[in-house]
Amino acid sequence: MLVALAVVVSLPWWLPGRVVALRVRVFNRINGDEGIPVPGDLVGIDRFKEVYSHPNASGRSKGAALSDLFWYWLSPGPEMHQEHLEAGERYDAVARTTRGLLAVPRAEAEELTRRCAARTLAGLRGLVRLRDVVMPLWAEFSYELVFAEPCPREARDLIVGNADDVVSSLKCTGLRHMERRRRLTRYLLGRLSQVRIPLPAGLSPQEQAYYLHGAFFTTAVVQMSEATAHLLMVLAQHPGVQDGARTGDDRYLDHVMAETLRLYPLFGIAHRITTGEIPLDEHTTIPAGAVLCFNYPDFHRAGFADPERFDPGRFAHSSQPAKELNHIPFGVAANRPCPAWRLAPIAMRTAAREVLHRYALDSSAAHTRSLPNRGPCLLTPLGAPRRVRPVLAFMRVRDRWEDVWRSLVQLVLGTYMVWDARRKRLCERHFHHSAEN
Repeated sequence: MLVALAVVVSLPWWLPGRVVALRVRVFNRINGDEGIPVPGDLVGIDRFKEVYSHPNASGRSKGAALSDLFWYWLSPGPEMHQEHLEAGERYDAVARTTRGLLAVPRAEAEELTRRCAARTLAGLRGLVRLRDVVMPLWAEFSYELVFAEPCPREARDLIVGNADDVVSSLKCTGLRHMERRRRLTRYLLGRLSQVRIPLPAGLSPQEQAYYLHGAFFTTAVVQMSEATAHLLMVLAQHPGVQDGARTGDDRYLDHVMAETLRLYPLFGIAHRITTGEIPLDEHTTIPAGAVLCFNYPDFHRAGFADPERFDPGRFAHSSQPAKELNHIPFGVAANRPCPAWRLAPIAMRTAAREVLHRYALDSSAAHTRSLPNRGPCLLTPLGAPRRVRPVLAFMRVRDRWEDVWRSLVQLVLGTYMVWDARRKRLCERHFHHSAEN
């Protein structure tokens, strides 16, 4: 009896890690061994950027079974998602439109962020999940970028519902709810004429709606929410850094953001399909049609002393220019960098300042790159009494026990979705149908 009780009580300390390892084995077993890991035995850390930047490392979807899984998670309209379009006229057209919509002056972007933050932070206090707090902010921000008018509550709810559904399925904490996603597509179809710059003329209305859905109301909202939640979590767990960010200048906060994105990169694995051979030396060549799996966390940890430690001073005191460090939070310029590489840091910095001007942040929850717990945090209005210790003790215990249940859910749902994606073969069937026509 005592042994059984000891096993149950100890579950939070050993079961989640075992389940994560099992999930990885199940994923690899179902998805196959088609990928070439980078860095790995074939391509080391020292050639990571070189291979990533190679013009033949430019394929996105066609020919990789791994693409079926990403298309499944990003449905509907993954064939119009900018990140998954193959190179060509269609990609060039949507990329130009994206750049046009993101070309916002700094002062305007900061003011837009402040307005959205003021609306979404009003009245918040106590225990929250940071990703849930900031997702409505970035939903409103993206809506106004696209339509140049304040976001109605109906639209915000549709955008948040879609983004939350996508990110939950990506983390295997929930299944897809396609009708929830399609409601946003239908809304966008009715608003195409109000987009503030012309959409690509070569696309059908359905394709235009899918493009906006994927680029601005899925990826932009999800990634900005994740990045901001990571930033606020590190501030909540490093009081000295929080104080410095609250009172310091933009340069200090930029170093905090850079270190956050180094330690918690938004991408785990970015896959590219080779469109031609990539010679490595006189004896070794990566063949055309290979799937390169670029591991951001491994790359970001290489070349840094004590890489698991959070230290914004790395970027303040580095003797190397930032572009020479193993640090590519927005990708590489030669191979589809994040189109928001300029705008995103401006908006994130402003959002963080708006939170810091209102609240003291504290968290004792686990902080991992995938952030499946959505960033538990205690928000205390500045100047209000802080009763932190009992709340943090409760948060720590709750988070550990939630992790037990969540890891089991991720194992079951993740296995099902990997199997379902391979069964549906959305990407493979799309290109097969295109070839027939």
